[in-house]
Amino acid sequence: MTKKRSIKYFIIPLFFLSFNYATCKYSFKDTAPIPIEVKTFRVNYLENKAAYINPQLSPQLTEKLKQKIINITRLRQTNSQDADYDISGYVSQYNTSTISISGLNANGNRLTVSFHLIFKNNLDEKKNFEADISRSFDFDSNLSLSQAEAKLNDEIVKNIVDEVFNKIFSNW
Repeated sequence: MTKKRSIKYFIIPLFFLSFNYATCKYSFKDTAPIPIEVKTFRVNYLENKAAYINPQLSPQLTEKLKQKIINITRLRQTNSQDADYDISGYVSQYNTSTISISGLNANGNRLTVSFHLIFKNNLDEKKNFEADISRSFDFDSNLSLSQAEAKLNDEIVKNIVDEVFNKIFSNW
């Protein structure tokens, strides 16, 4: 066997082995590490203070947020005022607008839902904050508001709850 040929038999397997074991790791963290001393949370009733009140929205937002925190974090829910994390807020805006017109008629509408979040960290007051969240949901102009609400309700609740959760627990 020639010297070139033996090098070829050595280099090619080495090349494939190196790629086989070479890895590239990357990840995204959805939640920031919750400090070990934080054990409990309380979600106060999330009120609806908008001019138009969808009577289903507040109780659904409150319950879905509680469930998300229970399911994703290690925190225990409490109704005590001395909870480590105290979460409250309210729906501040709930209105519709026309987004597209065809001829003389409205062709599409948009429902805008805004939420004002109040977060209190009773173990570290420097981490207290308030934030406004706003999401828009488009619907066909042939639908009445109540029909659009029925169709969009699950999406509205999911989006607002996800956004509130991310504001509190996000590492971004």
